[in-house]
Amino acid sequence: MLENETELTNNRYDMIGNISAASSQENLLRDTMPAILDILLIDRTTSTTRTKKNIIWANENYSRYGVKEYSAEAQMKPNLVTGIHSQLIMPRALKSRELQKKRTKSKAEVFTPTWIVKKQNDAVDKGYQNDELETYVNRTWLEITCGEAPYMASRYDMATNDIMPFSERVGFVDRKLKRINTEVEDKVEWQRLVAAAFKSSYGFEWNGDSLLLARENLLYTYHDYYYAKWSEGPLYGMFADIAEIISYNLFQMDGLKYIIPFSEKKKKNMNQQLSLFDDKDPQVQWPIKPGKRVKIMNWKTNKMEFFDKVVKKI
Repeated sequence: MLENETELTNNRYDMIGNISAASSQENLLRDTMPAILDILLIDRTTSTTRTKKNIIWANENYSRYGVKEYSAEAQMKPNLVTGIHSQLIMPRALKSRELQKKRTKSKAEVFTPTWIVKKQNDAVDKGYQNDELETYVNRTWLEITCGEAPYMASRYDMATNDIMPFSERVGFVDRKLKRINTEVEDKVEWQRLVAAAFKSSYGFEWNGDSLLLARENLLYTYHDYYYAKWSEGPLYGMFADIAEIISYNLFQMDGLKYIIPFSEKKKKNMNQQLSLFDDKDPQVQWPIKPGKRVKIMNWKTNKMEFFDKVVKKI
């Protein structure tokens, strides 16, 4: 039974390789690999060993499909993005102009053209060209407010949504994987270095839909480079292992406060003062309950650490 499942999964990988539009690939994963989708939806900060929690929508763009299920603070559940809803979450290039403008106005969401991504990543990467492979692969990079993560993996064109050829991919994860593909011929060593490349590559985003797209983008990037190197798809377990790393390293966060979006709460307290007169209104106070600080994985210790503390160490 397991062999049949693996064969079926690899057949799906072959299907993926023949698809030219990024949105079609994401929808295929959501509908055919539910266990992988479950991993990509996990929020590692709010989850515990006993209770799994997912990333939240963090916007009201889909509330017309269900006021409760698609509210900004509601968790993104698999059934809400699959089946009849499999076309719901689309890359920015395929969103309506009206929605694009709305998201730009509310959260300053814009997507950078690939030529600018290349120019900026080139400038940073210039000083690392002489690094030996192990050092290069393990160098830590972070894309802030990553959206669909083009600075990490420019797998598809942000303007057209078309899959980009390998020669034009300029993300910092792309750069690591290109060197590994060029310099490594042993499969075990290849997988080890690729896992290290993903573990040292981070990104954060506010919107849950963009974060899911970013995680899918990184996962398919892994598949693309594996297929390009070995002319076959990775085993399902390898695919799941990379998905798990991605679920830790691409995380949901309010980048100004280093907390889970909407986790900071205001509570209304009525401070009633005793008075001889009846015309005084009670004083209203709004104490703030601090938001939940985001944690990220320290892969050297395999322990979760608060993001704000990690930043202060850098």
